[in-house]
Amino acid sequence: MENLKRLFENNRKIVEEVTADDPDFFKRRAGKQEPHFLFIGCADSRVPIETLTGVSPGEMFVHRNIANQVVSADMNLLAVLQYAVEVLDVKHVIVCGHYQCGGVKAAMGTESYGLVDYWLAGLRDTVRRHSGELEAAASEEERFKRVVDLNVLRQVYNLSRTPVVQNAWKRGRRPLLHGMVYDLHDGFLKPIALQVDGADKVRELFESRRQPIGD
Repeated sequence: MENLKRLFENNRKIVEEVTADDPDFFKRRAGKQEPHFLFIGCADSRVPIETLTGVSPGEMFVHRNIANQVVSADMNLLAVLQYAVEVLDVKHVIVCGHYQCGGVKAAMGTESYGLVDYWLAGLRDTVRRHSGELEAAASEEERFKRVVDLNVLRQVYNLSRTPVVQNAWKRGRRPLLHGMVYDLHDGFLKPIALQVDGADKVRELFESRRQPIGD
């Protein structure tokens, strides 16, 4: 109960502090939302989206799941993506992973986690596709970090293949797709793939490099 009580106390303090400087702060944001970004991130509690990006309420539409996956059969994600792109007209769709990701760690091992195993099937496939590169890594930590990076690349690729994004690109060069990784140790965001805005950029990022990311 104490932790729950703390949430309400913190909320009251924040509202008082914000409205002391700007009495209409919340009223302005209660109207139509017009976010610039769709953020697809991990559900990990150590990844504070607004804190690490410094955005204000109303700037970022958010979807989170275990290990920031973009799965073609995930109707929840697809509905969020369609609404963000076709209704909210977001300019940027971001896939953000993070180092020390428990989902990635689980996908790298052989232990069974029940239902989670089905969710991590695509991630395990990424590990398999890059087994040669990963086995050559200098340490287990470097291998772990590389899988996090590769996972983000794979999910940006998966985004580029969705009908929502494909149809949007037929109409113009939006949305821009981006991949990045949050480092829990220092708080910085690391760019992995930026400004993917069409099939030509997808080919440049993945096919021309002969990276076994996609289908």
